[in-house]
Amino acid sequence: MPIWTQGSNIDKGKEKMSDVIVAPLAGREAKPHSFFVDLMIRLVKEKPLGTVGGIIVLIFLLVGIFANFLAPYGFNQTFVFPRLNPPSAGCILGADNLGRDLLSRVIYGARVSMYVGLGAASISMVLGTIIGMVSGFFGGKTDLILQRFVDAFMCIPALFLILTIMAIVGPGMWQVVIVLGLLGSIGSSRVIRGAVMGIKMNIYVEAARSIGCPTWRILVRHILPNVMAPIIVLFTVGMGAAIIAEASISFLGYGIPAPEPSWGGMLGESGRKYLLLAPWLALWSGLALAIVVYSINMLGDALRDLLDPRLRGGLGRYGAAKRKLPKV
Repeated sequence: MPIWTQGSNIDKGKEKMSDVIVAPLAGREAKPHSFFVDLMIRLVKEKPLGTVGGIIVLIFLLVGIFANFLAPYGFNQTFVFPRLNPPSAGCILGADNLGRDLLSRVIYGARVSMYVGLGAASISMVLGTIIGMVSGFFGGKTDLILQRFVDAFMCIPALFLILTIMAIVGPGMWQVVIVLGLLGSIGSSRVIRGAVMGIKMNIYVEAARSIGCPTWRILVRHILPNVMAPIIVLFTVGMGAAIIAEASISFLGYGIPAPEPSWGGMLGESGRKYLLLAPWLALWSGLALAIVVYSINMLGDALRDLLDPRLRGGLGRYGAAKRKLPKV
């Protein structure tokens, strides 16, 4: 075979190989998604239960925001129906001992629970992130002093500590939000501290230090983005814990004061007193509380599975191990 013919065959072979390699990649060229968009796409595809939980939480959030338009009556509009009226066509969920519509009070109670959950979880994450990042990054005496305060607070029973502080500051929505947020940040800081201690020894952090990068810039640009995964998971878990804590202290009379509707307060006010005579007084508020907290926990578990690299499978992505590799 002439030399020029061999060369042309070799060139044709290279072209064919390049076509084989480039062709599958050509269809994959797409604009990369942001972190949160990619997280939502993976949540819908890989975690259907977490998606359902997120949808339920979003529905309750919208119900709380638009409670003024969705509730048929005011939350404290008394004697709308006969006292202890059972569920009927005109009174879907029944009425309480003062003749107030339970459907309206449950809808307004969703607003209170979402305020408390989002507010307390936000305060908890901000303070917990600051404490955990400072403690984990600087170490030494700073870490020793901060963690001893954290240990001291974690040794005290949470409910006893919350009730003691609420007895001092008095009942109220913002008091509940601030107290639960401050106390929730103690436990969150321990988790974030552990994540920071594992990240600060990476090479890119040492490189930033070697070029004289300020400490605050290292914390904000290099440490914080790499601990966002546990922060997101802790936020969802803290939201459910704050709602349960608010319901507990409202049930005991130290949380949201009457006549503001709170699911825990509805269980404690008339639900406990008339439980045998009118069980629907405790049924609907307790059911709403259970659904919201369970949905938040499902969403938190799904986000943990998606964001934890140890749970993503052997091929680098969650569920990738189930895919069939092409035969050679």
